[in-house]
Amino acid sequence: MSVKAAVPPDVWVSRGPLATIRVTFSRIITFCLVELQKLSHDRTELFTRAIQPILWLGIFGTTFSRVRAIPTGDVSYLAFMSPGVIAQSGMFVAIFYGIQIIWERDAGILAKLLVTPTPRVALAAGKAFAAGIRSVAIALVVIAFALIIRVDLTLNPLKWLAACGVVMLGSAFFCCLSLCIAGLVLHRDRLMGIGQAITMPLFFASNALYPIEMMPSWVQVLARVNPMSYEVSMLRGLLLGQPTNYLADLTVLIVAGVVGIAVASSLMGRLSR
Repeated sequence: MSVKAAVPPDVWVSRGPLATIRVTFSRIITFCLVELQKLSHDRTELFTRAIQPILWLGIFGTTFSRVRAIPTGDVSYLAFMSPGVIAQSGMFVAIFYGIQIIWERDAGILAKLLVTPTPRVALAAGKAFAAGIRSVAIALVVIAFALIIRVDLTLNPLKWLAACGVVMLGSAFFCCLSLCIAGLVLHRDRLMGIGQAITMPLFFASNALYPIEMMPSWVQVLARVNPMSYEVSMLRGLLLGQPTNYLADLTVLIVAGVVGIAVASSLMGRLSR
């Protein structure tokens, strides 16, 4: 007597585009909630991660504000660099997020996630925006410190909310960059070395500390293709009221994030081998 094979659930058989989008957003929300729980259980990491950007503002920023060597228009240098330091704090968190997924691979967690019906793009997007949540939390600490030292930032809560969204988008891209590197090097030590090698070039080859026009021509080319420059420009527009092309900045961040998620998800299988 033959036994009829069990019919797999619909989710395993086929998945339309709307279902994929729905599952992707569901996983993003889940990963973000998990990240919030981690932050609530370990608040010390939040403040230790904020020490470096606070030192950038408190020492580097106040010193160069007195030197007045960098033209910043009608705002102080400390105010000019504050959005750049906020973006930097998010990038420094997200760029090492690939270490976590390598740890999950070694612990067998990633393999279990990959055999579920969840699309790999949902896993990559969930990880990216979870890194964005952590980056936003640290960025809020940096913004609070900037207000304490009397940096003239806007107090409009809607602009603060928009700035958090910008930080999340920028951090999502840098997290995907980290996931891509993790998918290529496959080892935590190598990823740590590469991450340390690219963080400062990404930071300095942007408009975070000085206007792009002051850079050498070859650095200007790098700055104009660096998503961090567009993140900083948008943050300056929101927090300082400086003129910027919001549509262009937002478009670059969204496109960079989508491309990053697509590439990172394509390398997920390599991590599970």
